[in-house]
Amino acid sequence: MSSKTSVLRKKKTFVQILHTPGVAGYIFILPFIIGFVAFLALPMILSFGFSFTRYNILESPVFVGLENYKTMFFEDAKFWKVFGVTMYYVVFSVPLRLIMALLVALLLVRSTKLSGFYRAVYYLPSIIGSSVAVAILWKRMFASDGVINALLQAMKIPCEIAWLGRTDTAIWTLIILAVWQFGSSMLIFLSGLKQIPVSLYEAATVDGANGIQRFFKITLPMLTPTIFFNLINQLINGFMAFTQSYIITQGKPRDSTLFYTVYMYQNSFTYSKLGYGCAMAWFMVFVVGFLTFILFKTQNKWVYYES
Repeated sequence: MSSKTSVLRKKKTFVQILHTPGVAGYIFILPFIIGFVAFLALPMILSFGFSFTRYNILESPVFVGLENYKTMFFEDAKFWKVFGVTMYYVVFSVPLRLIMALLVALLLVRSTKLSGFYRAVYYLPSIIGSSVAVAILWKRMFASDGVINALLQAMKIPCEIAWLGRTDTAIWTLIILAVWQFGSSMLIFLSGLKQIPVSLYEAATVDGANGIQRFFKITLPMLTPTIFFNLINQLINGFMAFTQSYIITQGKPRDSTLFYTVYMYQNSFTYSKLGYGCAMAWFMVFVVGFLTFILFKTQNKWVYYES
């Protein structure tokens, strides 16, 4: 009897704990907290410490102070070229992807029998777009004997360009791949478009506004919070791009497609300079954080909130 009583008391105590205000919530989010600390917070803290060391994984790290940052900023000429390539990619791929996503969202905002099918088809590239298989397929498409040149020749355009072998075209093959993956932004734009009151369009139509005027005077201003959200997400994703460069071009030709993340990976694991790679990672965290801070500080000048 005593053992059964003790078990019942333990169960009762556990139930009482669950009914304590706030405790149940913490218990349910405990798996996330454990995962966040173990796989995100702790690695970030360790990498920040390693950025001040000379560390090749096989040996114990040696503290060198700011030597990695000094080398990165003043001695490694390749670093600034890689950073410039990444900025070029972000500056062109992010706006083009958002424009494409918005255009397709405007076409699909009207509900039809096939709307769900078209939305799924356009969203599919966002799911598989960063896979190795798609990267290999993209590499074959833009090869000298690939389908792109074949299509141009079929259209009577005498062209056999080595798209991946020229410094002026290789980076654009990666940008086109990024623009093709507009599905996630498109769905968010669709959601934003559906939140715009129809009464605004009806009033504008009564006042004689045409489609272009309604778009720039109603749709675009009301959609600026969604644009801002998509811009932040795609900006971060642009700086994190890795597979496209690593699989399709390997940074060639002449490092014209060598992304920051790929160069960071090479330093960390190919050249066994993990401390230097951690320093590069934290510089990128600073750059992305700085750009995000600027966007948040300037949003009151161009983002319209109804409240």
